[in-house]
Amino acid sequence: MWGGTASLAEIVLMDWPRLQSTRARPGQNRARKLQSSALLPDEKMERPMDAVRHRLDPIRTEASAPTTLPTRRVDFLGCPLDLYTSDEILQQIREAIDRRTRKCVIHFLNGNKIVQAHEDPEMRAILWRGDFVLADGQPLLPMARLLEMEIPERIDGIGLMEKLLHLADEHRYRIFLLGAKQAVLDACAAEIQRRFPGLVVAGRRDGYFREAELPEIVQQINSAHPDIVFIGIGTPIKERLADQWGSRIEAPVIQGVGGSFDVMAGLVQRAPDWMQRMGLEWFYRVLQEPRRMFWRYLKTNVQCLALFAKALVAKNRGLKPSRP
Repeated sequence: MWGGTASLAEIVLMDWPRLQSTRARPGQNRARKLQSSALLPDEKMERPMDAVRHRLDPIRTEASAPTTLPTRRVDFLGCPLDLYTSDEILQQIREAIDRRTRKCVIHFLNGNKIVQAHEDPEMRAILWRGDFVLADGQPLLPMARLLEMEIPERIDGIGLMEKLLHLADEHRYRIFLLGAKQAVLDACAAEIQRRFPGLVVAGRRDGYFREAELPEIVQQINSAHPDIVFIGIGTPIKERLADQWGSRIEAPVIQGVGGSFDVMAGLVQRAPDWMQRMGLEWFYRVLQEPRRMFWRYLKTNVQCLALFAKALVAKNRGLKPSRP
């Protein structure tokens, strides 16, 4: 998709002065009172014996050497893009969880994100600092081929989230959900637990909080000892949180998933598979919310195509691409 899945949480959070603009600076903060919540008493918590099994899981203590993939990061229209398959990414994530020797902060690239990165150097720097930046937008694949790059496959945010939930279900990993409204978060957690009974929903926190509460939220996450943290907040907030607070979050894997909690909760429908394959998921989003999404996609799609055309002309003239 071109712009990713949006949610009600994104709309409200975009009013948060600390993160409303990708150009915001620390001195410009104005606290806004937002809802917050602690873990609910009915949340599935790990029993003492489960904790023992979690620590003694043979998968986590195997002595085989870690797998290191060759670097396949390319400069795609001034943004980083990692050319891995989903199986290769899952292998790296599993080793990061089992060995606790590295951090995996995962970002995604689509037309909207490319335009943001060109408009704001800070967003571009955040992407280049990410451990993995994956092709979320289907149109990126043919564009890359014309620029003589081969993206193995599209790996979108909710698609990778589903794969990680399957992985967590199989290996009894612990997850933490951060973002969305409390009702959406509760419905999402319940659906995840129903579909993936082998994993542990170690904690959850809605996305309505003040900047001053971030240290407390990080402490809440670390106290839950998750293996994977999903940030269900919109761009650019989720990228900033993962970048600025990722080093303090002890979980080895952090993935921004945007409005995926709404999809998991059954409140928002994804585009049919055939539309996803054809790169028309953005059009499906416009049909769902025409007033809000039409001008957004029109602007970013046109801008992204202009950047692509410029890069294509430069390639045909034999010029080296340069970062903005």
